[in-house]
Amino acid sequence: MRAYDYIRIAGSALLAAPVRTCLTMLGIIIGVASMVSMAAIGAGAQAKVHDQIRSFGANVIMINANASNRGRPETGSTVRNRLSLDDAAAISELETVRQAAPSVGGVARMVRGGMNWSTTVNGTTRDHFAIRGWHLASGRFFTAQEEKDSGQVVVIGSVVAQKLFADEDPIGRVVRILGAPLEVVGVLEGKGTAGVGDSQDDVAFVPLGTARNRLIGASSGDRNAVGYILASATSGETIPVAIKEIDELLQQRHHVENSEDKGFAVSTAASLVAAQEASTRTVATLLGAVACVSLLVGGISIMNIMLVSVTERTLEIGLRLAIGARPRDIRTQFVIEAVALCTGGGAIGVAVGFAVASMVAYTAGWPVVLDPATAAGAVIFSGLVGVLFGYYPAKRAASLDPVSALRGD
Repeated sequence: MRAYDYIRIAGSALLAAPVRTCLTMLGIIIGVASMVSMAAIGAGAQAKVHDQIRSFGANVIMINANASNRGRPETGSTVRNRLSLDDAAAISELETVRQAAPSVGGVARMVRGGMNWSTTVNGTTRDHFAIRGWHLASGRFFTAQEEKDSGQVVVIGSVVAQKLFADEDPIGRVVRILGAPLEVVGVLEGKGTAGVGDSQDDVAFVPLGTARNRLIGASSGDRNAVGYILASATSGETIPVAIKEIDELLQQRHHVENSEDKGFAVSTAASLVAAQEASTRTVATLLGAVACVSLLVGGISIMNIMLVSVTERTLEIGLRLAIGARPRDIRTQFVIEAVALCTGGGAIGVAVGFAVASMVAYTAGWPVVLDPATAAGAVIFSGLVGVLFGYYPAKRAASLDPVSALRGD
């Protein structure tokens, strides 16, 4: 028989019982849809994480107060291990570091007329904008003289501009932060969300001196202390070396004897979102394993239904064998039927999986990334499941005795 004849006969047999055919394909559809959706969701989440890392800035290194020391009573050790302006200056002199920006930060309410908005206010230097790769939508950054004189100026993010000024131009307008009047000199371009899901555009920047003398640091007794330091490595390749050198430098400057109680942490944007990416990858792997089990269950159901089909079509098989069909013709026909069921179910499963991934991605706010090779591999794998689980029923059909089959034994 020709390949066309095999396909035609198998197709006729499947179409003769459409409900059974659809129910048989259901297990494969669910399994493939699970595999495809998890692959697309995982790839989309990974792409989102990479976009967040890029949006945070190139080669950015963060030096923060260690979380284990926050909220604890101040001792001689914790006071000694505070980050300072001198630390930032020393870090900027390392060969692997291009720039370092000391900063203080806190949440404060900004008021403009009858409008007010609570946002993150950072006191920093102009190097902070270069390190983070910030660009202006309008206006300017504060100048070196304004940094030196603790100028009453502020650069705001796009979210703050929208909340306080709506469609008006903020440049030159005055806002109040903790009662201090500040002139808006710049509006930043949008950056989107950070790795932890917070908006990077809901922020305001003032000169470091302004924040320390008038706002955030006004109540602190240590005028040299800063909340955190941002640094930029000279290149992506030097980031690990720069992190090591910064850590060693600070331990030396702060006379740290026990590295577990050093009072600061040196990290990168990539490390902050690594846990998020790892969590997504773990969930996708677990659900992918569940999808593989679903495929195996679907294959077993196909084998069982094909066995039932062999029993129901005994007379047909005996008649074909009696008029000259060879056992291998019968075997090939049933294998093709199983492969057609699994391949068709796999193709439908790819479409369903992509639709599910699109809905999840739309809700989560990240792109859908479905590799065509993944989709093709899912369909091919479905076909292999059909061969694996369809061979035994096909072999059993081919082994029937024509005389017994015609008698209905």
